[in-house]
Amino acid sequence: MLLMGAGCAAGAVDETFDTADAGAIHVTTVADGLSHPWAIAFLPDGGMLVTERAGSLRHVSAAGEVSEPLAGVPQVDARGQGGLLDVALDPDFASNRLVYLSFSEAGDGGNGTAVARGTLDAGNAGLGDVEVIFRQQPKVDSTGHFGSRLVFDRDGNLFVTLGDRQSSRYRGEAQNLGTHIGKIVRIRPDGGVPEDNPFVGRDGALPEIWAYGVRNVQAAALHPETGVLWEIEHGPRGGDELNVIAPGANYGWPIVTLGVEYSGLTVGDGLTTAEGMVDSIYSWTPVIAPSGMLFYSGDAFPAWQGNLF
Repeated sequence: MLLMGAGCAAGAVDETFDTADAGAIHVTTVADGLSHPWAIAFLPDGGMLVTERAGSLRHVSAAGEVSEPLAGVPQVDARGQGGLLDVALDPDFASNRLVYLSFSEAGDGGNGTAVARGTLDAGNAGLGDVEVIFRQQPKVDSTGHFGSRLVFDRDGNLFVTLGDRQSSRYRGEAQNLGTHIGKIVRIRPDGGVPEDNPFVGRDGALPEIWAYGVRNVQAAALHPETGVLWEIEHGPRGGDELNVIAPGANYGWPIVTLGVEYSGLTVGDGLTTAEGMVDSIYSWTPVIAPSGMLFYSGDAFPAWQGNLF
């Protein structure tokens, strides 16, 4: 696990990089020995929770001490791209110590993305009162494209990104408001549905859906000034996208894409834009497969204030 900063203790720096606008960047190893770490959430005391894809959640102290796996973590289906995925702290963590986990869960029909929450004990050794608050439906026979990023909005509701499940059999469901496949949902912290979600009361639509027509969102963050959700989703062969997410909007997949099939053939009719579908604000071809993003709000690098990483 690596962290970067403008200054580090003598002997602690592993690598240094010069930048054109922010000076020297020092990269330091904080902890090692982790197995396929997938996500990280910083605790108020400077420690952190780290998910390992195979199914373990670990506490890493501010000094870099790695704990044994925490108790209480739900069982995961760790095949393919699945496993224990994102971790997020409740906005009121300081008072309620609630932790949210996304993971791939086995069940009838195959597997799907699920979200659980539990209370972190005072010793950071385990989760109690763990409950699953969301399950992607339907579960399908696939081991890829789970999405799984967790982001709280300013009202304390939780965005969950949900992939198209990496199969031509299922990806058309990204346009079907009656399933969770290829969607971004917005739920209350207990799994309920906010009344101002865009599809509440619409026949045939799942009320937790916030936006649809996405492929596999692997990065998401709130804009620090507007509070609007931004995301990055992986394209097929070409066409990774940066999108600004609006409630009720359709982002096109698989009808619209800037990429092609891995075979080189067009996806569907080969459309790159279409009426009623939102274009990305930036894209990458060849793909770079971003797996995280953040808006920089620190003080160490003033030149980067407000920039997106």
